[in-house]
Amino acid sequence: MQINRAQYGAHQFAGHLGLTRWQPRVGLEHGILPGPDLDGERWSADLVEECREAGKDVIARFGDETPIGSARAADRLAARVNLDVERRDIEVLVAQGALNVVSSFRGYPVYLMRDLDRLDLDTVRTVVIARKGPLTDTVDAGGAATILGWPRRTFDRIATERGLTADRLGRYTLPDIEALRQDDDLAREIADEKRRLTLASTRRTEAHAEDVVRAWVLRCSAYVDGDADRPPDIGPLSRALRSLGAVRAKIEGQEAPAS
Repeated sequence: MQINRAQYGAHQFAGHLGLTRWQPRVGLEHGILPGPDLDGERWSADLVEECREAGKDVIARFGDETPIGSARAADRLAARVNLDVERRDIEVLVAQGALNVVSSFRGYPVYLMRDLDRLDLDTVRTVVIARKGPLTDTVDAGGAATILGWPRRTFDRIATERGLTADRLGRYTLPDIEALRQDDDLAREIADEKRRLTLASTRRTEAHAEDVVRAWVLRCSAYVDGDADRPPDIGPLSRALRSLGAVRAKIEGQEAPAS
């Protein structure tokens, strides 16, 4: 049945324009999309129809990838420049005008991944070198893990197994870290390890959701049998079922063989 809307809430507004949840917010912040014209909260059908081209402009300008915060931005750049980029380096790049803050999330600035990927690498290196000074050619264990994109405990294990030598400050040379990154066999081993760890974490989330559902069923049965005075709140069940559906879809993807 065709549903004719006279007004649209935020989610319906985004869906009608073919946008994901973050894109309308950014479009509004940058003046590409108009604000709601009904009670300051909803958009009229006429205004929504006028926004179709503007919705395409939002996608063209900001892309489809969700913006990321400073920590993830630093990790993304670290892998590109083979240096331990930190959050403060991202802030310097913004202050220099090399990188734009596209929006904020919970009060923290966020950045477009394609803006990060377009950054001049020499500019990034200059910022990192200025911060590190004479320590530029070395990294601590945390910085090495950042460059490699590994969990810290994974790097500690590999460093011990490979006999990597740290200096008196507990820092490793960049050539040693680069040698690890260029080891294809090691890369496959670490990728498989990360997949197993991620899958284990996802399964723990699945088990928690299953426990919530089972507990709700028991409370519901107790009410039906007259052992409880009131039925259980359906809210936790709804949230658990949504989580269970999402996490099982994620598990299916994680268990699929790598191509």
